[in-house]
Amino acid sequence: MNNHTYKMLVLDLDDTLLTDDHKISIENKEALIKAQERGVYVVLASGRPTPAMLRYAEELELKKYGSFLVSYNGAIITDMASGETLFEQTLTKEEVHDLHSFSQDHKVDIITYVDGTIISERPSEYIDVEIGLTQMPHRIVPSFKDAVKTNMVKCIMLEEPTYLKSVADRLKAEKTDKSVSISKPFFLEVTPQGIDKAASIARLAQRLNIDQKEIIAVGNAGNDLSMVEYAGLGVWVDNVDEALRDKADVIVSSNNDHGVSEVVYNYLLK
Repeated sequence: MNNHTYKMLVLDLDDTLLTDDHKISIENKEALIKAQERGVYVVLASGRPTPAMLRYAEELELKKYGSFLVSYNGAIITDMASGETLFEQTLTKEEVHDLHSFSQDHKVDIITYVDGTIISERPSEYIDVEIGLTQMPHRIVPSFKDAVKTNMVKCIMLEEPTYLKSVADRLKAEKTDKSVSISKPFFLEVTPQGIDKAASIARLAQRLNIDQKEIIAVGNAGNDLSMVEYAGLGVWVDNVDEALRDKADVIVSSNNDHGVSEVVYNYLLK
């Protein structure tokens, strides 16, 4: 395909665009600014809550170039130019309560987001990772169900990776009305059925009159698989989960070695 036909570059954040210390390298930033100057939409697509993505959107000047955020694994699409929420789909309060019961039955922790705060019933080393990534405050509540009084965008179940994988298999079998994906080995993300990164990228592409084959998507983990398979060019960074390596069209350098800039220079700026 002619390189100039790509009009949208979709990027996962953690372990893809961001280095291990959660920063955008100078090499990646410079490449992404150049891509946007050429008229390419740079879309950040993450499991993170919207507020935990904004500083990266500002750093890449997405508002100036009229681009978008896909947050909560696809449950929300935000127009950075206007600040408008273009799409949002949530879990009902009852569904969140039911997921809490499942988590208790299977002895895993569960978190969700209430009023800009991560809530859980107890602390955990894995919840500490989410706190570090999002920079959101954490509130330990006596009753998760009492704290969840309205619809929620998503939940995350957290536990040791090998055990959590078995819990993911059970959750997928029991809750066929949910989208279930592993974003980090110890994060099991749950959103409404049909919500994933690919579905929201498709919604956005339709709005912008961009064809599927004109999209590049770059990721590293299970919750990126849908968009990497959907895109005209699906790309893994080299630190991709080993089980997923053969699921993309291209593998570039790791998140710490500016793999995203490699994509930009090889496929967008030639």
